[in-house]
Amino acid sequence: MSATSPQDDASLRLGEAKRRIDDAIVAIVDVESIPLGAALGRVLAHDLISPIDVPAHHAAAMDGYALHSGGGSGTGASRRRIVGRALAGEPYTGSVEPDECVRIMTGAMMPRGCDAVVPQEEAIAHGDEVEFPGSVRVDQHRRRAGEDLARGAVAIERGRRITPSDLGLAASIGASTISVLRRLRVAVFSTGTELRALDQVLEQGSVHDSNRYTLIGMLERLGAEVIDLGIVGDDRDALEAALKHACSGPIRADAVITSGGVSAGDADYTREVMRNTGRVSFWKLAIKPGRPMAFGSIDLADGHQGRSALLFGLPGNPVAMMVVFHALVRDALLKLMGARVDPLACLQLVCDTRLSKPAGRTEFVRGIAFRAEDGWHVRPTGAQGSSMLRSMSQANCLIVLDHDRGDVMAGEIVEAWPFEGLV
Repeated sequence: MSATSPQDDASLRLGEAKRRIDDAIVAIVDVESIPLGAALGRVLAHDLISPIDVPAHHAAAMDGYALHSGGGSGTGASRRRIVGRALAGEPYTGSVEPDECVRIMTGAMMPRGCDAVVPQEEAIAHGDEVEFPGSVRVDQHRRRAGEDLARGAVAIERGRRITPSDLGLAASIGASTISVLRRLRVAVFSTGTELRALDQVLEQGSVHDSNRYTLIGMLERLGAEVIDLGIVGDDRDALEAALKHACSGPIRADAVITSGGVSAGDADYTREVMRNTGRVSFWKLAIKPGRPMAFGSIDLADGHQGRSALLFGLPGNPVAMMVVFHALVRDALLKLMGARVDPLACLQLVCDTRLSKPAGRTEFVRGIAFRAEDGWHVRPTGAQGSSMLRSMSQANCLIVLDHDRGDVMAGEIVEAWPFEGLV
């Protein structure tokens, strides 16, 4: 990553900012083995290979009667004698003749000689016999051994962040422990002399620090290990000390995320300190909200026992901070932790109101997506000031207006990122 050059003083397009961040990422490779029960949200280090077939045997897919179909595509009505019962975990071990059947429950092992199941609601019982009015097909309501997962097949691919369904899949093949990449360590702090902790009294001109709580929540959703370094005032030395502390000693963060201090104000020192402690790739984006965003690295080459860390200097305004996180930082952190990055869901919605937008920057508008008689629509939440956190809380999506797009007329289609799973 090169130090800031003259062209970096111009606002960077979103796509170019993503490219520069991608070029700077070196993914985590450290592996650890953990119990399956602790693996939710962790990144799988190696393909998980199934040592068994799932299901391990042919099994009934419904409650009913197991029988032999006759080997063809189907037979007509028949009447057969019930010779036994098969339950899940309690198989029927006898033989079954062509004129016989076995009462069977869902999940039970199919008896030898049976290749189909007739659901109980399609059968008519007559004492120890049962009548099947319709035809029976081969493999009817039968789960074949290995049809879900064959022995030796990849159950879960490396790089996947483990989901609840993955936990069940891993358990189904007997994986009591799995290999995962170590957890990404992210240090966070807010900058600003005006910021106060929640238990402090607000003097005139001061505000509670809200960004850190939002940021920590977003990071924990990604599965990162968060190191909360609190609030750092608008002081060059204090800011430089905080950045070095985050990358050295017991913390040794992989990434550092700050909020505030990246605009052009007299007391905004983040970019200057980044240059002193590392490198700056860019510090202005052609987006709204979120134009002041610094990205670079902290390089401790002066004898500190630490590691080089990526640094994301996010805007101080709450909405701008969240927009930049989801537009740029989220994917970067997933790549850094070695995870496969799936793009954010993007909906195509009818915009119910006119939106004014100049071409030449990407804009994100807080919106409310809703279903109407003719499909899904969206409308803005109202005032869009980047400090208005309540409007972000009320929204359920971000309307994304790309760099070259101009004004949006009511009734036009727009793209939107749904908030479910993000905020």
